This record gives sequence, C-alpha cells and structure tokens, in this order.
Amino acid sequence: MTQIVLFDLDGTIVDTNELIVQSFLHCLDGETAEPVTREFIIPNMGKPLVEQLEQFSGRKDTQSLMEKYRAFNLSNHDSLVREFPHVREVLAELHRRGLKIGIVTSKIRKTTLMGLKLCGLETFVSAIVTVEDVSKPKPDPEGIRLALQELGGTPEEAVMVGDSHYDIEAAQRAGVKAIGVSWSWKGRAYLETFKPDYMIDDMRELLPIVGATVDAS
Repeated sequence: MTQIVLFDLDGTIVDTNELIVQSFLHCLDGETAEPVTREFIIPNMGKPLVEQLEQFSGRKDTQSLMEKYRAFNLSNHDSLVREFPHVREVLAELHRRGLKIGIVTSKIRKTTLMGLKLCGLETFVSAIVTVEDVSKPKPDPEGIRLALQELGGTPEEAVMVGDSHYDIEAAQRAGVKAIGVSWSWKGRAYLETFKPDYMIDDMRELLPIVGATVDAS
C-alpha cells in the first residue's frame, strides 16, 4: 500500500518551464558560437543546472553563466511561476489522508522553497531533497533513497511522480513505482518509451493510483 508520494518539482507540480527557458536564453545570449534556441533547450531540461550550462555552452567553467542565470531566474521567478492544474487540491488530499509527501529535485534549495511557497504547497511537504543534498543527481537513485530514509519508508511503499525520463529512471533504479505526467514538455510518447508504471493526464488521476480516491458525494 502506498504511504509515500515523491514528486519532482519543475515541470511536474510547479510550472517553471517558461522561467527556465527564458533564464537559459538570457544567460547564453551572445555567449555561444551559434545562438541557443528554445527547441534545443526543451529536450534537455531536467538535468542539474551546471550540467546543462556545460552542455549548452561547451564550456567547463560556467560560473559566470550560472550567476547570470540565477540573477534572471530569481528576479523573474514570481511573475513566471505557477502550479499546474489541480496540484494543490491533490497534495491537500494526500496530506489529509496521512500520506507522506516528499520533493526530489535537481534544483537548489533556495529556489525550491520559493516555488513551493509561491504556489501554496509547502505546508503539505514533509521532506525536500535538492541537488545540494546528493553527490549524484537523478537519474541516480540517491535522492529518492535519501527522501525515503527521511520519511521513514521503503521503496515498496512509495511512488515517484515526474515529467522527465530522469525521474522515471531514478524511480526504477530505486525500486519505486514511476509515474509520468503527460503535461511534460518532452511529451507523453517520449516518456512512455522509458516504461513508467503509470502515465497520468491530470494530477487528480494520481489519487486512485495511490489508493486515495475521493468518495463521491
């Protein structure tokens, strides 16, 4: 029986997609031999920031790019970020029923907390594992295992919900059921190739999967 629900943050419960793309476009403008486009950025979203900047810029030293990215990201955060439909009501229902909720993200803690607070989700979350808390980010299972340890649960009691193949692979490697979300910018068909246990088109579809179906009135 499911006791723990782990969520990725960006692109899964908090819609930061446009903020991320604009942050990359801003920090990479004039910094690469060829312009970096939205079409190139989107399929590569989901990795830790330093890895993405190295990939997009072709540099090993990305400190100045990271500073530009984070300055733009922080100053534009609240105007470009919102939760996905029905996320708040679903997390509230999971919390009401006593399921433990955790976040496993490749973001830093500061912006993770900003997103959760802005969307009114922080009160439902009992554990947060960020890129700063692990030595190996997703798709390595370290973050999921750390969240389970913090929440006092086992892989058999947990599910992981995410919008990226990194989330699906990390869940599979941790022995946790993987749930993909079709609103991923990478698309349903792409995520399905990684064989998640479930795909959902609406966050409310998560409730029956974890045994938290809302009774009809």
